[in-house]
Amino acid sequence: MERIIEEIREDLYRRLAPVADRLADRTLAEDPAYAALLGRAELRERIHHNLRQAVEGLARSLRGLPVDLSDARATGTLRAEQGLPLASLLRTYRRGGRLLWQTLTEAVTAYDRAALPRLLPGANALWDVLDQLTDAVAEAYRRTESLRGERDRERRAALLDVLLDGAADGPAAPEAAAQLGLPERGRFAVVAVGPGGPALLPGAAPATRSASGVAGVAAGGGAAASGVASAGQGSGSGPRVLWRIRADGETGLVELGHHPLESVRELLAPFGVRAGVSPVVEAPAELARARGLAALALRTAPASMSVSGGPYTVLLDERLPAALVAAQAELAARLRQVVLGPVLELPAEDRRVLLTTLGTWLACQGSTIHAAQRLYCHRNTVSNRLRRMERLTGRSLADPAHVVELALAHAAVVQRAAAEPGPARPGQGRGPGLGPDGRAIPLPRPGDPAARRSSPTPAGTARRSPRPRA
Repeated sequence: MERIIEEIREDLYRRLAPVADRLADRTLAEDPAYAALLGRAELRERIHHNLRQAVEGLARSLRGLPVDLSDARATGTLRAEQGLPLASLLRTYRRGGRLLWQTLTEAVTAYDRAALPRLLPGANALWDVLDQLTDAVAEAYRRTESLRGERDRERRAALLDVLLDGAADGPAAPEAAAQLGLPERGRFAVVAVGPGGPALLPGAAPATRSASGVAGVAAGGGAAASGVASAGQGSGSGPRVLWRIRADGETGLVELGHHPLESVRELLAPFGVRAGVSPVVEAPAELARARGLAALALRTAPASMSVSGGPYTVLLDERLPAALVAAQAELAARLRQVVLGPVLELPAEDRRVLLTTLGTWLACQGSTIHAAQRLYCHRNTVSNRLRRMERLTGRSLADPAHVVELALAHAAVVQRAAAEPGPARPGQGRGPGLGPDGRAIPLPRPGDPAARRSSPTPAGTARRSPRPRA
């Protein structure tokens, strides 16, 4: 086999020229990616060179020498940098391999038809060489693409930092926005997501992916490893979100377009994440301030779906009283001590019951009946607990000013608990009825011993009260 290849090599090289012509023409006609990247002369020259390299590789392999893969690696690197799809590159290599085998058999037949059977054992050697060349080009392509994607992600992260952190002044924000494809004027918001929640961007992604919603596309690459990802408006069903992922949580730059701010909550709802959303701003230069407001909103969000029925994701404009408390740590501490100090000094179980009841009553807009339904107890039990709260705090729930104080103090307790680590289970985490130690307060459920202890009637049932509601 080795002697045959040497004897027909010059004729084989001559036959490769028209083969390269045919393959170049077919590639340009059938593959738009190649047609947009290379002219016919350049593509034909490269194909011809690769076919000659395969013949050289076969000759070296038959002599027991390693195949030279440097050209294949260089081709893979170049095409990755040029942005040619890997599928297009490998398709051309496979077609070239089939044409090379056909040309080789034609050359052997023309040289000595009787020698054709001796060519067959060399088929394995040829396809092994072609496999090595194809693997080398693919590995170099993927390695270059990975490095390129990492550079792009780092660049995108830096651009997002300029906007979200206010990392630079002057024209930096408009320039960063332009490079991220954001308009100079529009409707933007920022969403802050706390650490420890489910991943917003499920699964690793290729360098470009396109979708609407949370798992979307970024022109720069995979989300989880990079710290940057994007959700696009490919289908127009949701706003575009550029995510900046850090150890302390995730921050999303939302380009709302015509979508309402509420659409951000709808976008995050399937993931069950605890998040805060800023008000709408109109210019990229305002996004750093919006990020601070989103972080403030996050501090007011319930740590889990709680007895209050509140959502995980909150809009700042819906939580302004609680945001006032969150923004003033020293005053929040005074509120807890001055308004709820006597309650916080109670034994843990009593404190849990009273704070849970107060939080539920506030969430139910002052309805003892609705609070009792959520707490699985009789409304008289709720009334008795609230009267005890009034006695301990010296504040009347019939006085609107006192209700405001109690609501703000309760928010201060919840926020302190949510900011401290503690166990939380779905449906039970740190909610409106938390203790000041930061630990989750179990919420009564039908059949729970706690529910039976706190209710004079069987859990989940109701009976007529001898006292009408005032």
